[in-house]
Amino acid sequence: MVQIKNPEQIAKMREAGLVVAAIHAATREAAVPGATTKDLDQVARKVLAEHDAKPNFLGYGGFPATICTSVNEVVVHGIPSDEVVLKDGDVISIDCGAIIDGWHGDAAYTAFVGSGHSPELVELSRVTEESMWAGIAAMKQGNRLVDVSRAIETYIRRQPKPGGGKYGIIEDYGGHGIGTEMHMDPHLLNYVDRRRGKGPKLVPGFCLAIEPMVSLGTPRTEVLSDDWTVITTDGTWSSHWEHSVALTEQGPLVLTAPDGGRAKLGELGITAAPDPLA
Repeated sequence: MVQIKNPEQIAKMREAGLVVAAIHAATREAAVPGATTKDLDQVARKVLAEHDAKPNFLGYGGFPATICTSVNEVVVHGIPSDEVVLKDGDVISIDCGAIIDGWHGDAAYTAFVGSGHSPELVELSRVTEESMWAGIAAMKQGNRLVDVSRAIETYIRRQPKPGGGKYGIIEDYGGHGIGTEMHMDPHLLNYVDRRRGKGPKLVPGFCLAIEPMVSLGTPRTEVLSDDWTVITTDGTWSSHWEHSVALTEQGPLVLTAPDGGRAKLGELGITAAPDPLA
């Protein structure tokens, strides 16, 4: 069952989303050479406390931290640690969430640590982020879930990969519904699988966490012995971007973007829904 939200509930999710945006801003500033991923977790905890928000990652299925910190070949679910020290040239995905009055926000971004990153890595992150926005732009009344998947996959497939070959669209993980829980129906693939059909129709009140994960090589992953950390099977580096999005009568509202998605959606010819907290 897909949980459909009313405008008041979407406003609460917007509150949670803005806390997530604040965590992103603070951790991005702190993700410098010499910092540990545990340092970043402490930064996130401080932001949550400042906003009287609860973490939705900590304790989820036994997860031991407030955020996920996934470095280089780690695709997702990396556990913050004092032993993981960021180095110049690293790439890190930071995935985090927040709860306000029982309503969830969830988003992720890829950051470059220090300098000296290859054009191949910069392009990987750009392609992943832009494919997320292509998926967000497909959040239209009358579309179906598969249209979001198709928009993400189509964007990625159309981008030439520096040095040749194809990008790996991670197969085992994708987006999801979000609301009174962090992970809810429906599961959102980042590619089209015709065996799954078209999926539910998108209607006002439909909320999705849209999160493409893309590697420089394989689409396949494996989980390490900690039962959380997910890496690419060929060791290639990856990128992960995510926003929580609500479809309203006035169009999409990017709950975890500071401006509600107005600027980026405007570039794509789409008017973002009004911010209920403005």
